[in-house]
Parts: sequence; structure tokens; C-alpha cells
Amino acid sequence: MSTPVDDPLSRERSHLSASRSALRAMREDVEALDITDVTANWVNAEVLARQIEERIKALADLSDTPLFFGRLDYLHAPGAEQAEGADGERFYIGRRHVHDHDGDPMVIDWRAPVSQPFYRASKKDPMDVALRRRFGYTRGDITAYEDEHLSDPAEASRTSKLLQQEIERPRVGPMRDIVATIQPEQDEIVRSGLSGTVCVQGGPGTGKTAVGLHRVAYLLYAHRERLARTGTLVIGPNRSFLHYIEQVLPALGELAVQQATVDDLVAHVEIKGTDDATAAVVKGDARLARVLRRALYAHVTMPTEPVVVVRGSRRWRIPAYELEELVRELLDRDIRYGAAREALPQRIAHAVLVQMERSGEAPDDRVQDAVARNSAVKAAVKAVWPAVDPAKLVLRLLSDAEFLAVHAEGILDEDEQKAILWAKPARSVKSAKWSAADAVLIDEATDLIQRTHSLGHVVLDEAQDLSPMQYRAVGRRCTTGSATVLGDLAQGTTPWATRGWQEALTHLGKPEALVEELTAGFRVPTDVITYASRLLPHIAPGLTPVVSIRENPGHFEVRPVSGPKDVVEACRELLRHEGSTGLIAADARVPELAEALEQAGIPYLGPGEETTVDTRLTLVPASLAKGLEYDYVVLDDPRAVVDGEPDERTGLRRLYVALTRAVSGLIVTHAAGLPPQLASTTLR
Repeated sequence: MSTPVDDPLSRERSHLSASRSALRAMREDVEALDITDVTANWVNAEVLARQIEERIKALADLSDTPLFFGRLDYLHAPGAEQAEGADGERFYIGRRHVHDHDGDPMVIDWRAPVSQPFYRASKKDPMDVALRRRFGYTRGDITAYEDEHLSDPAEASRTSKLLQQEIERPRVGPMRDIVATIQPEQDEIVRSGLSGTVCVQGGPGTGKTAVGLHRVAYLLYAHRERLARTGTLVIGPNRSFLHYIEQVLPALGELAVQQATVDDLVAHVEIKGTDDATAAVVKGDARLARVLRRALYAHVTMPTEPVVVVRGSRRWRIPAYELEELVRELLDRDIRYGAAREALPQRIAHAVLVQMERSGEAPDDRVQDAVARNSAVKAAVKAVWPAVDPAKLVLRLLSDAEFLAVHAEGILDEDEQKAILWAKPARSVKSAKWSAADAVLIDEATDLIQRTHSLGHVVLDEAQDLSPMQYRAVGRRCTTGSATVLGDLAQGTTPWATRGWQEALTHLGKPEALVEELTAGFRVPTDVITYASRLLPHIAPGLTPVVSIRENPGHFEVRPVSGPKDVVEACRELLRHEGSTGLIAADARVPELAEALEQAGIPYLGPGEETTVDTRLTLVPASLAKGLEYDYVVLDDPRAVVDGEPDERTGLRRLYVALTRAVSGLIVTHAAGLPPQLASTTLR
């Protein structure tokens, strides 16, 4: 029996097919471009060829990714600021813009102003939308649709089943975009302007990471030329996390966003060592910036001898007191050490030119440059304002107790100085066993000498774990731009974890940033987040617990076990379900569990490795679980997770992270009882 021609689902499938054909034609048009005779030189040709290549990649049609996920039918033409609309016009909302051969839109980019009502329109404020239609897909093909008649007062409000299904859909592989499920409170953050910095406090499953990535995509759409010049950067806590999120922006057609960890940003030296918690806390304290500044500018000494410049038969003498005035003027201007050092020979040369002019000569800029390069001037500058290598400066501070004591006086007490001094001083920068915190200090010293390049926008995820000095390092990368700061104070698991966002934002250099809180949970099931929230009074008593909006409460079980074999059996049970499974355990227990999985013949991956249909289990050390998600999770021995940290509060925060990685179900296994904090049933 044939499908009727006027069947709505058939018509929507036809539009999808036509849209895919149009996108293919757009891509072919770009591929057919001939730039042989349109560039002035080979450099321009290379740049244009690269731009064309990126455009071709951006127009790729991913067969399993629907071109559009929604439709808007307007009652009237949108206002002048949304001039794309016409009376009664229909818009298909998708991940990218698609037009036909006449240039008429077939799919509207989700970031366009006319698409905004898809996320924000409601019964109370329909935003002139008569109909909002959502589409259900299976492997890229439309299989269902669902309509909301927003302007019809007779139609009762109801929860979208397709929206719930999309939120709860099992996942295998890296993180996906959420353009089909963005909620009004998330959309408001996503579309906030480029000029302002936004800090998003969000509990597990509230979508804060997705919001940050989609904000980058929106800003690139709204301010493409500006950000193309200044650059954008996403900063994550580790390589596993960056691998997990790396496909989100390319799926939205954005290929030019850089990704890095904080360690990548400050990689001036090779990291060979580690600090104990006490030393790391002191090195991460913002007071070290003052110590470094003192130590650096202590190299500047006031001149005691004049400078005598010989040119031909004439000698020009700049007395010591005049040189001192020049040095003090540069110090008072508070410009960077290196910039001031470069300016000093020009200042001395200018003083010489003043004398020349007084004697009747008429020197020009070439003469001034020649004087600035004079050997006597160079020698004076070297003596007064010597070049300083930032790594050598930090090396001396950490190796020389007397040097540190002089420059840390009144800033660090004796115990703090002892904590950061190396027990065995290194002989050179190359032989030193630098720690991650040391690299941040070197980055600070480098910036004191020469300004760090600033980007147009920076996204900082899992920000709660950064030290004040790390915040300063990130802030240097967006001094002239803006930032999106993402994190959860309850998930801070470093000894120096952020105590409050205002303090963190001040260290970042963005004290005026707007702080938004997301409390609606989209990914973590109700039973799981309720159980994990028992820890909040002990780890972050001021935070609002996440409230899951999932209709499916999810699978949740606390199970006593006798050993690793029982833990493996729990994994086997969850692997019978569709989707990914994570086995999260205290770092010290990972080798034992790995051996048990191998003996049971169950293949597994490490964090950051992409799951496949055949291998859907990932063995995750608790220290690397942050930011990752799995459809199902087995959490092994919560008490061991807590005991694996240097203090109880950090351990409970690590446990909170591990408990909230599940999207559909969680089995908590334990052989020796649970931490007493999980027995609590009262949330403050």
C-alpha cells in the first residue's frame, strides 16, 4: 500500500532529501572553485586554498546526523531585525545553513535570530510562533515528529516525548552536540554577547560543558570576522576530556577552535617532577606573582657612571643622574620588563640627540637608531637593565634560600618558603625536575618580561580545580577578549580548589563577570543525583542540589560484593543494555580490576579511547572521571575513592564526581561498607 502524497511524515522526509541534495550542491560549488588567476602571489593562494579546504570540511554531510531537528511556523512575518521571515513562512532549524540553487534557505542555522523561538517560545510567550515541530530520527532518517501549537489556548502544555528521548538517548563514542535539546535557561547563556565574561556554576548533568561549547559556536556565527582575527580557545582539565568533547564543534561546522589543557599553555619547560600538596598550594597562591615581580625588577640597578657616546670627532656625555631619571621614569610607567629594556637605549639615544641639536646639528631618526646601537649605550643598558631568562629566575628562587627570603619577605612566611624550596637545587634549567606548578610560575615570569598574546574568547571548563596562579595564566590569554568559565564548586578535587567564583574571577582578571547557576539536571537520572546529593552538605553546603527533569528515574542499586569477580559481574549485567558502560574505581584498585576483566574475557578501554559497538566498557581511574559520561556506571568501593585522597573533603568531592557520571543507570559496589556521609538522608 503506497503512502499518501499529503502524508506529513512523507513531506518532511522529502524536504530532508532535498536539503541533503542542496548541501551536496553547495559543497560541489566550493570544490569547483578555480583560484588559479585570482590571487596576487603564492602566499595569498595558500591562504585562500586553506580557507576553501576548511569550507569544504564545514559543508560535510554526516549521514547519521540530521540536517534539521525542528520546524517553526510563524503567524506573521518576523520584525525588521528578523527580516528573513515572511507572512506565514516556515523555517526548518538545523545545525547549519543550507540553501537551494536560487539562494533560498532550506535549513536555517540554529544560531540565527529567527531560530531563537525554537528554544525560548512557550505557551506564556509564544513569540508569534503558531507551530513548533520536533523530529525524531533513527540513523539520520526521520521516523517521527511531534507538534506544539503554541498559539492555541485550547491545547494543554505537555512534556515533549521526543525531547525526553533525545536527552535520554544512549551514547557510544564522544560527546554530541545538544542543539536539538537546548533549554531556555541554557539558550540565554549560549546567546550572551561577546563583550562580557560569563561564569556558569552547574551541577552534574546540567549541560554546562555543552553550553560553553555551543556559546563558542554561537559567537563564531555572530562575530566570525573578529574571532577569525583574534582566535578562540577551549581549555579542558586533561587530554582525555578534550578527546571526549573534540567532535562537538566540528559537528556544528566550526573547525578553527583550538583546544588545550592549562599545562599545554604554560609548556615552557619539560615537566619531570611533582610537588607535595603543601608545596603545590603555596606555588599556586597568587602571592607568588608579587614575589616573582620583586625578584625580576631587583635586577634593575641605578647607574653610577655616565654614558659617553663617540661619533666621529665628537663625544656626547649623558651623566649618571640623567640616566637614573630615564630608568626611574620607565619603572614608574609600569610597563613590562622586556619592553622597558628595549625602550631604554632609545631614551638614552634621544638624550644624546637633544645635545646634538643644542650644538647646532640636525640629526634624524637614523642617527637616533645608530646611537641606540652604540656599544657604549648597549653596555650601559646591560649593566642597568640586564636581560633575564624567566626559567632561570624561577630556578634561582626555588634553589637559593637567601634569594627567595629577600624577595618573599612580608609575603611568604618561613614555613611557606621552606615548602617550595627544592631539597636538592638543580644545576640548570634543563636538568631541573620541574613540576606543573613550576611551569605556571615560569609563565608568570615570562609575561612580566613580555606580554602574552591575547585571544578573542576563551572557554575554561572544570575551572573549579585551578589554582589562583593557573587562573592568572588563563586570564593572560584573554586580557583583551572575553571568557566562558564553567565549573562546579562541589566537584573541586585539588587541595587548592576554588572556594568561590568571585575570588576565582578576580584572579582571572574578570571580576565583573556574570555568574549564572544551572540546577536542572538533564543527563543524570533522578535516583542517582538524589543519592549523590547526600554528600553536598559535607562538600559544598551553599550549593543548590541539582533537580533531575528526567521522566525516567534510571536504574540505581547499591550492592555489597565479596571481591573483584562480583564487580566484573555487575559490569557484565550493564553491558547487556544498549550504550556505553564505565567502571570507575579508586586509582589504586584499577590494576586489580583490569586483571579481573581480562580473566573474564571482557575487553575494555582507557579514558579518552573511543568506545565502539564491540568494546563499550571503559575502566576509569576516579582521578580521571571528571567531565566524562557513560550510559551506565559501576562504581567500585566508594570508601576506597575517599581514602585515595589526601583529606576527607577532597575524597568526598572525588566520590561525588564518580557517582554522577551515569546517564541511565548506576550500580555502587562495596565490600567493606560505605562512607557514613552516604547514609545521610537530609539535605541542607
